[in-house]
Amino acid sequence: MKILINKTDLGQNDCDLLVLSDFEGRKGLNKKIKNIDIILDGVLSKVIKEDNFKFKKSTILKLRTFNKIPTKKILLVGLGKEEEFTSQTEREISATVSCLIKKMGCKKVVTVIHGDDIEQIDTKNLAKALIEGLILGGYVYGKYKKDKTANKLEIVEVFSDAIKPAELSKAISDGKNGAEGTMFARDLVNTPGLHMAPVDLVNSAKEIAKGKKDLKVRVYDKEQLKKMGAGGLLAVNQGSDHEPYLVHMVYKPEGKIKKKIAIVGKAVTFDSGGLSLKPAEYMMSMKCDMGGSAALLGLFSVINEIKPQVEVHGIFGAVENMPSGKAIRPGDVIKALNGKTIEILNTDAEGRVTLADTLSFAVKKKPDLIIDLATLTGACVVALGEEMTGVMSNNPELANKILIAAASAGEKMWELPLEKNYKKLLKSDIADLKNIGGRYGGALTAGLFLEEFVGKTPWAHLDIAGPAYAERPMNSYEKKGATGHGVRTLIEFLKAI
Repeated sequence: MKILINKTDLGQNDCDLLVLSDFEGRKGLNKKIKNIDIILDGVLSKVIKEDNFKFKKSTILKLRTFNKIPTKKILLVGLGKEEEFTSQTEREISATVSCLIKKMGCKKVVTVIHGDDIEQIDTKNLAKALIEGLILGGYVYGKYKKDKTANKLEIVEVFSDAIKPAELSKAISDGKNGAEGTMFARDLVNTPGLHMAPVDLVNSAKEIAKGKKDLKVRVYDKEQLKKMGAGGLLAVNQGSDHEPYLVHMVYKPEGKIKKKIAIVGKAVTFDSGGLSLKPAEYMMSMKCDMGGSAALLGLFSVINEIKPQVEVHGIFGAVENMPSGKAIRPGDVIKALNGKTIEILNTDAEGRVTLADTLSFAVKKKPDLIIDLATLTGACVVALGEEMTGVMSNNPELANKILIAAASAGEKMWELPLEKNYKKLLKSDIADLKNIGGRYGGALTAGLFLEEFVGKTPWAHLDIAGPAYAERPMNSYEKKGATGHGVRTLIEFLKAI
């Protein structure tokens, strides 16, 4: 699908559909709709009145033009109340329109930027959100379906008289990058464990870097993991028939580099719980347990387009957590890459054990800061619900910057405390740490466990267990299945440095 800037008068566009919009409760129609209404001899205002169309949020009114203008059909979209309108509203409404466009079978669509006549909202952000909504709203994972309903949409042209063409072009590019990186992550997470073993994640990283001078990938196999002392990754994976890997991706731009950042993703390609076996219904969506690494790979899939002046290290340990005669047992003690010993009391608390190694590996690269993303705890979902990420950090400034980036990206996040008094819950009788801290505050004790492996490096942990995989539709662009949550926040974070 091509996304272009529309340079034609709105009433002269030869397209299948023209999308116009307005706010609920305004006196009279806005300028764009009014101009088309004049050309159509008052048809729009007449139908609006007859249908009692109030422009409430996400409501749609579809009209034919009967060849009075080159446009075949017009879509009037309700934006809701002006004072409640945000970039997130734009994203959701745009996705709603995208779904309708697909059903209508349109090939060429011209759309306005919804709400671009509001002075207090940055039109560039609205344009970016519009593109994200249009692309993400049309996402379907149909790899295993015999009946594949193709999206016929070929061209979208964006019209705005409130933003300069160069700024609009940049906003369109930003929106495409965010959406495409998100869909890359969605595809990875939606792939069943049968076809998403650790080696498949490795191959995905290699494919991203292929032919790109500023991207490099190094892969450590089982024997190399043994030599480096990555006991956490080896222990979690030892019940699986698949080989474990540690992947280290590096993006290094030309010119002056502002910072060196490490992004670490949890990459358990399927989590059965190991010998602490999950109930069957809890396993159904456990292909999503590599959502952190998928977000990382989604970022790297578009990082050459974003071109941040930041050296970015992407690190993940790809493993599978399975029960077998070789599997790690409750009560076993393992040694992590940084030398700390861990008593494994629950093999289903495996993500933090793998991150113990990957975070330790990240520290050795001496970054200015570390961010990890992990579908880590059900406790975080209990605390914040299915739609919100829990952010924990040893650095308030870093946490605040992530929350700002998340708000700009339209991804819900909330900071949780690293309560130092809870550290005693992780004390083991026979090792340096145990991998669970008891029934209460599970998200917090998991965060405190991870903090043991970052030293003094500024670090933030993003527990994406809730929003990484939608058990029900969250909104018009995050339907059931993988959401790609975290990709756009990482992009916004890098852009702000």
